Amino acid sequence: MAGAVTPELVAAVSAAGGLGSLGSATTPPAQLASDAAAVRSSTALPFNLNFFCHTSPPLETLGGAEARARLRPLYEELGLGQPPEPSVPAINFDDERLAALLEIRPAVTSFHFGLPSNAALDAVRDADCVVLSSATTVAEAVALAERGVDGVIAQGAEAGGHRGSFLASGDDGPVGTFALVPQIVDAVELPVIAAGGIADGRGLAAALMLGAAGVQMGTAFLTCPEAATPQMYRAALCAAAAEETTITRAFSGRPARALRNRATEESEGPPLTFPAQLSLSAPLGAAAARQGSNEFLAMWAGQAAPLARELPAGELVAAVVARPRPRWDGVRRGPPSGPAPIEGRRDRPPKGANLVARSRTPICHAAQQGRGRSRSTDTRPFNPRRKRWNPTTPNRCGTRDWPFDSGAMTAGRWIKP
Repeated sequence: MAGAVTPELVAAVSAAGGLGSLGSATTPPAQLASDAAAVRSSTALPFNLNFFCHTSPPLETLGGAEARARLRPLYEELGLGQPPEPSVPAINFDDERLAALLEIRPAVTSFHFGLPSNAALDAVRDADCVVLSSATTVAEAVALAERGVDGVIAQGAEAGGHRGSFLASGDDGPVGTFALVPQIVDAVELPVIAAGGIADGRGLAAALMLGAAGVQMGTAFLTCPEAATPQMYRAALCAAAAEETTITRAFSGRPARALRNRATEESEGPPLTFPAQLSLSAPLGAAAARQGSNEFLAMWAGQAAPLARELPAGELVAAVVARPRPRWDGVRRGPPSGPAPIEGRRDRPPKGANLVARSRTPICHAAQQGRGRSRSTDTRPFNPRRKRWNPTTPNRCGTRDWPFDSGAMTAGRWIKP
């Protein structure tokens, strides 16, 4: 998440086998090169630069008088005087950021709120960057595929921070991650990365089971010591419950999931168009923070915030992809050598049974395995539609590395608790 991510955090994630992502939307173009150099001084492994792609509104169309009048009592409460005239922060992917990107040439570049112009996109591809972008609906995923992205980030309702919508209007009733992922997997012939509500290995396993090539995690890393998260923000995350987040436009003018506070609960009337609302809300957050309060601070957080742990980033990545211990004694371990007998039919679970899948595939390895599949052909070792293994099929890397911990599930069996 832009503002909280540091080069140290990015380097630690990449060094641990993930793909560190440097939120670059709010970073001045002149600073991007130094941040990228700081990452490369710590690791030679790939990392990602993430940018916003949106159309900035003309100043004359903002109509900020009403918004300023609504916020005047809060400005006076915090001793700030009169609200300032609205302005439009330069946080979109412009020519300066494109030039900085082409100089840095990261392995991966991702975009939020759609994609840049065809000319800019061609330039990014010519720099040998893998291009990813966020989709919050199937229609958006299809539109991204038609523009030639290399992968789609399926951002569900649970995700913290800004919704990446660029075709959906309103977006106040978004689709959840684990409903969205399989629909996008079926709709596009591209790797799909699940985002939203994932903070540990259980979320990774569930996403892989639904056909995702990997996962994207954000909130889980905000409590890492390498993150630049303010202490009061960290404390709020550690004490948060899932129901204490909300999707709000109060901070930026676009829908974004954050922890509830006075800013989210007391906002009245329509905000200014994104990103102009930031010019009115940011001074409130900064002033409140100086006074020791987080009531007006934009504390972006997903619904999985209660699962966040205060671990170094490398240890967190290792914990997510670590092989879990088996839950039951007597379950055969190791890859299946053939069909395993179970009670009843193989394509239907016995009564009262639960299918428990635990991933032991690292995120980077999962990304290598994933790629688009048609509706009629599924060559993955485990076929989730038939609830059974395809025992003769090697994985995408040419080896038989089973993507689930067989200590919990063997040969795709339905295991009685």
